[in-house]
Amino acid sequence: MVKVKICGITSLNDALACVKYGADAIGFILYNKSPRYITPEKIAHIIKRLPPFIQTVGVFVNVEPDIIKGILRDTGLNIAQLHGDETPDICELFPRVIKAFRVRDIADIEDISKYRASAFLLDTYSVNAYGGTGKKFDWDIVEEAKGFGNVIVAGGLTPENVSDVIFQVNPYGVDVSTGVEESPGVKDHGRIKEFIEQVKTKYKGSRGIHPLAGV
Repeated sequence: MVKVKICGITSLNDALACVKYGADAIGFILYNKSPRYITPEKIAHIIKRLPPFIQTVGVFVNVEPDIIKGILRDTGLNIAQLHGDETPDICELFPRVIKAFRVRDIADIEDISKYRASAFLLDTYSVNAYGGTGKKFDWDIVEEAKGFGNVIVAGGLTPENVSDVIFQVNPYGVDVSTGVEESPGVKDHGRIKEFIEQVKTKYKGSRGIHPLAGV
């Protein structure tokens, strides 16, 4: 079953909605130039009120490893997502890490084999942002990346198209932020529910059985 991460959470209310509708992981942006930025103190407040078995991910951009480790410890975050220009050596410092690659074309993942990570997240490249663009990249690139480990697809996903990416490339996971928002950092609970249903209910089984087959 494809895993679902809802990212850019900024409130307890939105976090609990993700849990209610079956998200596997919740992401918090610790990049202060993002409109979805949340402080470590607020993250800790939210995590203390979450039920068990929910994975929590802190998204960092070019932050010193010791600072990341301190934030993980102080907030209770489970996993570091490195979304900047971090080297393979930095990834090795964390027991559980998601390394993001910002994709324009196949050349942007040419160094993926140098990294050891729990998963690789492919997101759409932008000169103006490190994520949250709401734009898709060429999903055919996912197939190449899958040869090196678990791949999470982000960038431009919505309740309307997430079943398409699963049918096309069957990734380990999908990650959404903009596609389930009312405004930056404020989630639409109905769209969260619909997104997760598209992944976990309407799409059953493995690649090759499109949810609209026979319709």
